[in-house]
Amino acid sequence: MSTSLSPLLAPMLSGAAMRAVCDDVTCLQNMLDFEAALARAEAASGVIPERAAVAIAAACSAESFDLAALADAATRSGNLAIPLVKALTANVARADPEAARYVHWGATSQDVIDTAVMLTLRAGVDALLADIDRAVAGFARLARQHRNTAVVARTWLQHALPMPFGLKLAEYAAALHRSRRRLERLRSETLALQFGGAAGTLAALGDNGMLVAEKLAEVLKLPLPDAPWHTHRDRIADAASVFAIISGTCGKIARDIQLMMQTDVAEAFEPSGEGRGGSSTMPHKRNPVAAASALAAATMAPNLAATIFAAQVQDHERSGGPWHAEWPSLPTLMLVTSGGLAAIVDIAEGLEVDAARMAANLDATQGLIMAEAVTMALAEKIGKSDAHHLIEAASKKAVAEKKHLRDVLSADPAITAHLDAGKLAKLFEPMAYQGASQALIDRLLASLDQ
Repeated sequence: MSTSLSPLLAPMLSGAAMRAVCDDVTCLQNMLDFEAALARAEAASGVIPERAAVAIAAACSAESFDLAALADAATRSGNLAIPLVKALTANVARADPEAARYVHWGATSQDVIDTAVMLTLRAGVDALLADIDRAVAGFARLARQHRNTAVVARTWLQHALPMPFGLKLAEYAAALHRSRRRLERLRSETLALQFGGAAGTLAALGDNGMLVAEKLAEVLKLPLPDAPWHTHRDRIADAASVFAIISGTCGKIARDIQLMMQTDVAEAFEPSGEGRGGSSTMPHKRNPVAAASALAAATMAPNLAATIFAAQVQDHERSGGPWHAEWPSLPTLMLVTSGGLAAIVDIAEGLEVDAARMAANLDATQGLIMAEAVTMALAEKIGKSDAHHLIEAASKKAVAEKKHLRDVLSADPAITAHLDAGKLAKLFEPMAYQGASQALIDRLLASLDQ
């Protein structure tokens, strides 16, 4: 596995932990860990001598290999495992020529590469889980803090109704927690050893094939699947779908924050800091840089996942081409997902909220945001249709005359006949019209413990 993120761009688009997971040396070491584990499993099964397994394992250190030479040789052999096995065999032979005979015994290139991918995925999932926990905790804390902070709920980017800002934040926490459960399922049910030999039959190991497979899975601490899955790539596609969903959730949160940071809205802000979010020409700017990183990930992830979905169509028992397309796509998807999530962690742990500006924005339409509340109260007296027409007409009048809706309603006998001044005043209190919001916040926060 190699990535398409350059050293200059990688820190902007990925998390440090995932960069370590997807590093070329780490991925090469995962392949060598497979070879070492295979030798140990075969020695334990009586297939190869114990001495050979010790010598092979001793040579399985990535630092001993020339990555550039392996990459160059891979262009001629069709995959990285072939030159790696050749180089490993040569390294073992220098210390123990007899042991070198048993390198890669009974395995095929795809067993090495696919199992290394599983090891990379396992470490990558753990990195994402750590960041998701931080983001969920951050948004849950904010949700509790702001469960009684009123903010404009927007539909189609227009003012709709008042809502508690805590509800919005609790929804962020719960959405991320759902992806936490997806990652846990991925780790426990989807990751699996790949070991099938040339055509997925383990023929080279004769009657010892399943015994070696069982011990190999035990050494690597990977589940043993019912059979090799060389050209059945649903496991890889499953992982890609989870990563794309995480990126999408991070993008949704980032889009909200980006919109709330607009100068004309100014309700909530990313954390500030020296040199953060500045402009090369405008000294006053405070740009939403974390949101931009998350949105970049959300833009890239679906296309990377689509490549992996397309790569499921493979021929017969081993395939060339679609398999190769996974190699750069999957680690890049993991990297950008980690970058998007790291940006959201930053926001969750340092979001700055301007409750006063939220209150001001609630009244920006001069009471129109409470039109539904008044309509529903009036509907109890005269019916929904008639109430709707009366409040619609009053709203248009308020806009035309640049008056507060409450003042227009207070001067209309058709309204005051049913709603007195005290009732009208109550209907224009934003947090008096929040429906089941507080119960929903409780339900969302409770879901984080499941």
